[in-house]
Amino acid sequence: MDGAGYGWRPAPEGAPDWPDCPTMPPLIQPAANDDAILLAARHLRAGDLVAFPTETVYGLGADARNGEAVAKIFAAKGRPRFNPLIVHVASPAAAGRYAQLTPAALRLREAFWPGGLTLVLERTPDAGLADLVSAGLSSVAIRVPSHPIAQRLLAAADLPVAAPSANRSGNVSATTAQHVADDFSDPARPSPAVILDGGATPVGVESTIVDARGAPVLLRPGAVSVEDLEAVLGCRVARPRDEADQTGADANAPRTSPGQLASHYAPAKRVCLDVDTPRPDQALLAFGTAPCHAGPCFNLSPSGDLIEAAARLFEGLRLLDRTDTVEIAVMPIPDVGLGLAINDRLRRAAAPRS
Repeated sequence: MDGAGYGWRPAPEGAPDWPDCPTMPPLIQPAANDDAILLAARHLRAGDLVAFPTETVYGLGADARNGEAVAKIFAAKGRPRFNPLIVHVASPAAAGRYAQLTPAALRLREAFWPGGLTLVLERTPDAGLADLVSAGLSSVAIRVPSHPIAQRLLAAADLPVAAPSANRSGNVSATTAQHVADDFSDPARPSPAVILDGGATPVGVESTIVDARGAPVLLRPGAVSVEDLEAVLGCRVARPRDEADQTGADANAPRTSPGQLASHYAPAKRVCLDVDTPRPDQALLAFGTAPCHAGPCFNLSPSGDLIEAAARLFEGLRLLDRTDTVEIAVMPIPDVGLGLAINDRLRRAAAPRS
């Protein structure tokens, strides 16, 4: 394998005294290797893309201060530029350099960072972040990941990393390093210089996003449940109308945060929701006790465990998308706890494609 489709390039000039870039394609680097972490950090500082695991999904990262590097994310993913990115930092203290922390943000930071919560806040005047990160808005979406590999990478690079999910825009998110490699195999597009392999991500759905600039508003359900947010805040977290219900809105207007497009997280096959009895020509994404089905079936959790189901959601969609069937039928999933995030992803996967 020559690695041309992985965007490999020689080591950049003038980098710090870290391990030399390999003379072979980067392919997938085992992240347990300290040299792989330092190599990835070197590429980030040089303006390259790096794919890395977080506790939620794999991210496609670039130096958030470098506009050209951030532009490579949009080019690699085919992502619309009105869709902002999440900035990842190494510690809760570091977040204060880039975002103005409100009282609600401080309470949420204390309870959920490091972890799967993203906060939308006003940028600090001297944040120094590329405008493209926030789609030209004055706000920034920021979080502190808890995954040990993400933590090591952020510490080694010593910079804020803008990172959406490491998949082609609108497609199913990546929860393994191989998913990333599969999605970025086109030599005509920018691709990660390094893919750090940390195994399957433990949560399996993206971070929860809360606008904490004023009264907290849930922008995207995710790894942290609404019930847990409300327990910490002592108040109800508002839910805005879904974009799919907002008729007359400018389709190209900047979004407040990622994950708000009506069609998103979608396999190539059509997705049909709340199916109790699948047809023979459908693949079945099951939950709990599955009906007898002659076609391909992937059970998110035979025991009905929403945590297990979230961790296996994107893997299941990817596997069923490769079967010789016409559609993916999805059994009903409870809309509580992590089920809220699972159903959000499935509704967007089933939405009409633009």
